[in-house]
Amino acid sequence: MPPAKKEVRPSSRGGRIRTPAFVKNQRGVKNWKEVGAWLAWRGIEDIECITPDQAGVARGKMMPSKKFTSNTSLALPSAVFMTTISGGYPEDGNGFHYPEDDGDLKLMPDLSTLTVVPWEEDPTAAVICDLVHQDGRSVEFTPRNVLKRVLAAYDKRGLKPVVAPEIEFYLVRKNPDPDYPLTPPVGRSGRAIGGGAGYSIAGVNEFDELIDDIYHFSESQGLEIDTLIHEEGAGQLEINLRHGDPIELADQVFMFKRTIREAALKHEIYATFMAKPIAAQAGSSMHLHMSVVDEAGNTLFAGRDDADTEMFGHFIGGLQKYIPEVMPLFAPNVNSFRRIRPNHSAPANIEWSHDNRSCGLRVPAGGRAARRVENRLPGADANPYLAMA
Repeated sequence: MPPAKKEVRPSSRGGRIRTPAFVKNQRGVKNWKEVGAWLAWRGIEDIECITPDQAGVARGKMMPSKKFTSNTSLALPSAVFMTTISGGYPEDGNGFHYPEDDGDLKLMPDLSTLTVVPWEEDPTAAVICDLVHQDGRSVEFTPRNVLKRVLAAYDKRGLKPVVAPEIEFYLVRKNPDPDYPLTPPVGRSGRAIGGGAGYSIAGVNEFDELIDDIYHFSESQGLEIDTLIHEEGAGQLEINLRHGDPIELADQVFMFKRTIREAALKHEIYATFMAKPIAAQAGSSMHLHMSVVDEAGNTLFAGRDDADTEMFGHFIGGLQKYIPEVMPLFAPNVNSFRRIRPNHSAPANIEWSHDNRSCGLRVPAGGRAARRVENRLPGADANPYLAMA
C-alpha cells in the first residue's frame, strides 16, 4: 500500500499548500475566518447551535452549514429558560408568571466550542452559544453567563478557580413507559447486571463496546476523559474529567451527557443522570474538586510548609455558609433529595475533613499542589454551570 498523502489544498494561484493546522483542531476555532475551512475539511452539512437551559438540557436550532456565518441571526424565546426538566412550565404562583411578551434572545456562537457531532449519520457540527438581549447586553440569568460572571469576579482579584468534575450515571434497559421502574441492562455476559461491582474491571468489561464508543465520540469532540470506573450501583459508571477552567469543564460535562446518552442508544439501552433512578441502588452524583490558584498557577490553598492557608479556611467557610441557600442548584429535582442519605456516600451535611467521604466537603489526600476541596453534595442531575458557579 502506498504511503498516505498529506492533505493539500489548491492556492489561489493554482499551486498546492498544506492544510492549515487549525482545521484539524478537534474542538474550536479562533474566529469566523477559520470557520469555513474547518467545516469544509470535514464536509459538515448541518450545524447545531445549542445552549444549556436552566436544567442543563440542550436547547437551540439547527441550520445548513452554508448558512452559518458571522451575519447569521439566531434567536430563542426567553421562555425557553423557564422550562422544567420535562420541558413544561411551572404553574403560576410562587413568583412565577409566564411572560406574555416572550421576547427573543439572540444566540451568539462561542467558536471555541465548535466540534463535530460524531453520532449523527450526516456530517454534523455543534457549537455552544451564549445569549444576549437585542441591544447586545448579556442575559445574566442564563447558566453559562452566570458562571462567567462569577469567574470575572475572581479574575478582578487576580485569582483563578480550577475544577475537576466526577460524573456518575446509570445504564438501564430501554423503558418506553416512564410509569415502570428502571432496571439494570444485560451486559455482554448475557446476564442482568447486579450491584456491588464497585471498581470492578469485570463490571466495566460488561459494556466494552459501549465504552469504546464513548471514548471514540469523546476523542472526536476533543473531550478528555481522565479515568472511568464501575461504581457501586447495578450498571452505574463514573467518568472523571481532567481539572481545568470551570467554563471549559462545564461545557465538557454538558457535552459529555449528550455523548453518553447517544452512545448508549447505539447499543439499545438508556443512560440516565437521575440522582436516584433505582430505589434500592446507590445514587448518582457530580462531585466537584475545587481549588484556587494565582495568576502564575500556584496553589493558594497550601503554604510552603504544606499547611492549609488562611484562604483555604475562608473558602471552606464560605461554602459552609452559603451551601444551604444554593442547595436547590445542587439538588434541583424532587428525585434529587432521594440520593442524599446518611451512609450512602451522599452526605447530608456540610462538615469538612481530610480524606473522609462521610463529609459533604472532603479534602482528598495529596501533596501541596493537589490541595483541593471535593464538594460531594451536587447530584448528577445538577446543571454543571450553576453547580460550579
